[in-house]
Amino acid sequence: MKTTFRHYNHPQDYQRISQFLITHHQPGNADGNWLEPAWEYMHFHPALEPAHLGKIGIWEQAGEIVAVCHYEWHLGEAFFQFHPEYRHLREEMLDYAEANLAGISKKDDRRRYLCAYVNDNDPEFLALVQSRGYYKEPDETRPLYGFEIADPFPALMLPDGFRLTSLAEEPDWAKVHQVMWRGFDHGEDVPMNEAEFESRRAMFDTPKARRDLKIAVSAPDGEFAAFCGMFYEPTGQFAYVEPVATEPRYRRLGLGKATVLEGIYRCGALGASVAYVGSDQEFYRAIGFKKIYNSECWLKYLE
Repeated sequence: MKTTFRHYNHPQDYQRISQFLITHHQPGNADGNWLEPAWEYMHFHPALEPAHLGKIGIWEQAGEIVAVCHYEWHLGEAFFQFHPEYRHLREEMLDYAEANLAGISKKDDRRRYLCAYVNDNDPEFLALVQSRGYYKEPDETRPLYGFEIADPFPALMLPDGFRLTSLAEEPDWAKVHQVMWRGFDHGEDVPMNEAEFESRRAMFDTPKARRDLKIAVSAPDGEFAAFCGMFYEPTGQFAYVEPVATEPRYRRLGLGKATVLEGIYRCGALGASVAYVGSDQEFYRAIGFKKIYNSECWLKYLE
């Protein structure tokens, strides 16, 4: 039976693709697809340009989703999710991405371009993009790392005056906004207003989120010194780390590490055997995360 194509219809298709990613997840993320919490995080992140959601492409067989081609925050990027028996759709999906998900460069005479993200363990897709004239942008590589959850779990230590808490205990969106803003080095002048606080709430109170897994370290003055957003996916029994931020004046005290490990510990208690993070920072490697694969950015100017 021939596959059929259609465009994404939000919000009805949001849950269907979420379930598609859960259904086809394999241990160790051997399927190579996005982890389902990443799909959730994308949709509620303030960086998302929602006006283009209808350009996401869906391939179906007898009403069942078998492949998805989508951007994350903005046009100009393409990600590819597959049912394991439908990887032969690679070329058709790349054609679709070039025609529908291309962006307009702001620095190269406004040329159309596409960054196609291809896993480094998919030789057929790598050969396809290279045959089409794409070239690799190493600085845009997106690694996936995994952490095997040990039993017994390592003890957590905090400096005197600091304590672990969570959004279940302290749902203070002003504190969350402040540590995220400063932790991602946006500067000292933090815009403190209700619109910003609501944006943070929407970002972390996503449909499947648990406030008890959004971990913070409270400083002696009561402000959040570090923060970790943690997701738990019960079907695949894994944790997903996204994001982590530490107030600059409290760095190198082990506070960010403490939030990550506490979140992983809580997910382990729920049944998780592994935690994933989309980063290869030394911070995560020092905790014990090990690389699974890279999702490489392959760039092409289309005109």
